[in-house]
Amino acid sequence: MNMMMGKATRKTEVLISIHEARLHYAVGGAFAAMRGKSTVVKAVDGVTFDIRRSESVGLLGESGCGKTSMGRLLLKLEDTTDGTIHFDGEELTKIQRKRLKEFRTRAQLIFQNPFDAVNPRFTIRQTLSEPLENAGIKRSEREARIIAALELVRLPEPAQFLDRYPHQLSGGQLQRVVMARALILQPEFVVADEPVSMLDVSVRAGVLNVFRDVRDRLGLTAIYISHDLALVRYVCERTIVMYLGRIMEDGPTEDIVHQPLHPYTKALVAAVPVPNPDQSHDPLPIGRGAPDPRNPPSGCVFRDRCPQAFERCAAEVPQPRPVGTRSVACHLF
Repeated sequence: MNMMMGKATRKTEVLISIHEARLHYAVGGAFAAMRGKSTVVKAVDGVTFDIRRSESVGLLGESGCGKTSMGRLLLKLEDTTDGTIHFDGEELTKIQRKRLKEFRTRAQLIFQNPFDAVNPRFTIRQTLSEPLENAGIKRSEREARIIAALELVRLPEPAQFLDRYPHQLSGGQLQRVVMARALILQPEFVVADEPVSMLDVSVRAGVLNVFRDVRDRLGLTAIYISHDLALVRYVCERTIVMYLGRIMEDGPTEDIVHQPLHPYTKALVAAVPVPNPDQSHDPLPIGRGAPDPRNPPSGCVFRDRCPQAFERCAAEVPQPRPVGTRSVACHLF
């Protein structure tokens, strides 16, 4: 059963619209202020983009770039400090109580660490029954829904797992359970937060294939959060590159991989490992280490690591500009 928000849902091409979204965290308190350090971390700072229905979008960047915070905003796990986010035409900040519960059935999260994402005291049956119970699904219908969800994520002979506990499953099996829990209410939108980073390399491909297959079969709109460009390329048709809370580049994944435009994107592409032990990488053309997020550089937040920075970069924040198939926030364009 796919619950809808309100009496009728507007079917528009754009499912999610983000305009000048900001998420700022207060940190450090009075002591940090006395030392002259900012007490605010701008995890997301003026981000604008749209996501079309059935589109798969990768959020790419180093740790601390704001991609997970952006995912939390899209799922209303955090409220924006400023700006707006609309889901199917309705502003998320105005969704309350019953309508919020309905939104939760339409938008789900696939967690990064499957071992932390489930209650170790719950059996797999209890883990998958909980969202059905919260959504008001009849007890008589739950078992069939659970089996169907586990079959969807290709867990073989799912009935044999229902009375097992999480520690009795492998990492790959448990991640499929976590994926099944996110899909069991038949959502329209899924945020996958580095869902294979905690798994052995040998099982990552299988889980990624399941994710792609389910996304295509159900027509899901999906956000895939990762620092790994190779994985994003495998599962996403579009990529948004973030750095210190801002969007650096946004466009078709293949265009970004083959011809990156922003200096930061070029560095990410250059950092992708080459499957040839005799071929080594040239040194990355950027400075080492991201700045303190409490005190980012003026103007362009990437300028202190950028090999092409010039005076304007320090004085003015670059705004996204259309460049061919892409949008790039850089004064070079």
